[in-house]
Amino acid sequence: MKQQLVDKFLEIYGEGDGVKAYFAPGRVNLIGEHTDYNGGHVFPCALTVGTYGVARKREDTKVCLYSLNYPECGMVKASLSDLAYRQKDGWGNYPKGVIQTFISKNLKIPCGLDILYYGDIPKGLGIGSSASIEVVTGLILKDLMDYKDLSMIDIALFAQLAENEYVGMSCGIMDPFIIAMGKKDHAVFLDASDLSYIYAPLALPHEKIIITNSQKARLAVDERYQERRAQCEKALEELQTVIAIRNLGELTAEVFEQVQEMIGSPVRLRRARHAVTENQRTIQAVEALKRGDIFELGQLMNASHLSLKEDYEVSCEELDILVEEAWEIDGVLGSRMMGAGFGGCTVSIVENSAVNEFIQRVGENYQKRTGLHADFYVVETGNGAAVL
Repeated sequence: MKQQLVDKFLEIYGEGDGVKAYFAPGRVNLIGEHTDYNGGHVFPCALTVGTYGVARKREDTKVCLYSLNYPECGMVKASLSDLAYRQKDGWGNYPKGVIQTFISKNLKIPCGLDILYYGDIPKGLGIGSSASIEVVTGLILKDLMDYKDLSMIDIALFAQLAENEYVGMSCGIMDPFIIAMGKKDHAVFLDASDLSYIYAPLALPHEKIIITNSQKARLAVDERYQERRAQCEKALEELQTVIAIRNLGELTAEVFEQVQEMIGSPVRLRRARHAVTENQRTIQAVEALKRGDIFELGQLMNASHLSLKEDYEVSCEELDILVEEAWEIDGVLGSRMMGAGFGGCTVSIVENSAVNEFIQRVGENYQKRTGLHADFYVVETGNGAAVL
């Protein structure tokens, strides 16, 4: 893959020395959904699919970006003195935002860049494609501009900043963090409130992680996401009248039971209950994996789905059907909706012996019940962003 992309780079940008290749993975969050902005924990792992970047320095201050995934967009061109967001630049705004963020942090970029991108993350899965391109761009800048003191966590923070302030998407730190810091056969237990983290073993010799795309388009996700976020913030304010906490993630389920009557709305109560109990499930999942108990991880994933469906109300009929059908199959240890919700994908842990049956039966029954054709992706854990 590396040599093919380098050859393509030279074909597009012309012959020359100093060409280097980079990779940043996609990710999947095993458990801990809608917890990061509530000060809780998440538990993602990096994957072997992701975004490749091939780059070299220019002798002027131009920035030229080309994606093999969007050839119809042509070359995105900018200059270091004008990296403004432009709708016509489409995907190119993500790397432009990272470059602009570096400059805003007083990291000097003395010359322009030619960059070729290629991603093998399937579209529509919600496994961090935008963060992947941002992190690989940050790694390119770190390496080519020789920022030795810049850590991979710094790059993750810059990627988040670019998405929040430049692109205008209110995303959390989870995606860029795991993409920058992932480790094969491990998941990362990340405290989103202070970025403390540990690696937990996730060797799966007898199981596979399967992402199932419902093909149900997400509608008005950002609006509903902001609504859930505001409901949690209001519930937190109500709880802070009786208990000294900075965020919902600090509460145990037991303490929440004692103070929950301070929340003045049944809807806000359900939202807060999900934030608290999901955070506790994530903590329990890490302990389970430390013991090598994949079965318990699966049970916690199942409980996570019910909470996302009933308390946080971000599931939908299609996702619920995928999960219900998965639960009916022997060898499925756990299955739940993943991501923002209202469509999108599920993530399941399935024993090797049941993978074929899972794909066939879930696919057939889902199509019968919804008329939609689900897509299945068997994924593997991988390392974080790296120079190739």
